[in-house]
Amino acid sequence: MEQNQMENNGPLPQAINQFTPDPQAGALSITGLLKSSGRITGYQLSNGQKVTREEGVRLTRENKIRGVAVAVKKGTEYLRSLPDGSERNNLGSLPTVSQ
Repeated sequence: MEQNQMENNGPLPQAINQFTPDPQAGALSITGLLKSSGRITGYQLSNGQKVTREEGVRLTRENKIRGVAVAVKKGTEYLRSLPDGSERNNLGSLPTVSQ
């Protein structure tokens, strides 16, 4: 793993993130969560666009979303917040928005 990726992850184990982006200039951030039965099904981006969970992972891998990394649990890729010292922008702290 590259040095800048380790720094972005703070004290977390290096292997927790499968992919940590190097966001492009103008990369978007996640501002809300789309949920169904309490499970995250997608994300609202800072430009108002709503994307599925899979699209969010793809956009993150394309360095088009900032502040998150791609992790894998039980074979399913998902996004997780990168630690930055602020709780209010963590995915778990974001509001749920209507689909």
